[in-house]
Amino acid sequence: MTLDRPDAGNRINTDLAAELRHVCQLIREDDCIHLMVLTGRGASFSVGREELPADLAAGPLEGKLGWLRQLQVASYLAALDVPVIVALNGDAMDHGLELALAGDLRIAVASARFGLTDLATGHGSFPWDGGTQRLPRLVGPAWAQDMVLTSRILDAAQALALGLVNQVVAAGQLMAETRRWADGILAGGPIAARYAKEAVRKGMDLSLPQGLALEADLNIILQSTSDRDEGIQSFLQRRAPRFTGG
Repeated sequence: MTLDRPDAGNRINTDLAAELRHVCQLIREDDCIHLMVLTGRGASFSVGREELPADLAAGPLEGKLGWLRQLQVASYLAALDVPVIVALNGDAMDHGLELALAGDLRIAVASARFGLTDLATGHGSFPWDGGTQRLPRLVGPAWAQDMVLTSRILDAAQALALGLVNQVVAAGQLMAETRRWADGILAGGPIAARYAKEAVRKGMDLSLPQGLALEADLNIILQSTSDRDEGIQSFLQRRAPRFTGG
């Protein structure tokens, strides 16, 4: 899935947000899709969202809230059962970074920058599409507070050191390395990858005993799938597995 508004820095507007939500719904309904890659076209991944239209800015609060709700899309991406790799082809700022945070793995080009600058705009706002919740889960509350309150902009090396991204590559290697990641994940079986994602994501909000129970339950369910049988048979027969997602 490619953000395709390069002339606008892939800024998120209501049309793009609606299309993103629609694509996420299609992915949820298609059992043949086992992984998703999100990237951007042009020099930026996404530098944020479009400004509030002047007529809404001068209007009642309900209109402003309705506009914001139309732009919210990160939770739809985060709710996908399949693994989501975000290939950051350039800067991910503000709403663009919030969208990237909703993925599972992030790989970035060396020139990319990252920041949440809502407070610096002087508009009296702060991140509102999951940034204040997902960022501290990745980099810890201290650095999350720093980025949100000071509007600090990180380069790719700093983002890697903090765990905001998983790998930094040269621009010409981005999609080849992303494909290598995707192939590696899918080689382990799509159902196993989906359950592993569920165990990690849901376990973050559980106690350790509850998380361990979830991990055990999902592994028990996995044993009953045809993919698990295929994995065992391929090992015994010394051949590459042919997983079907069943």
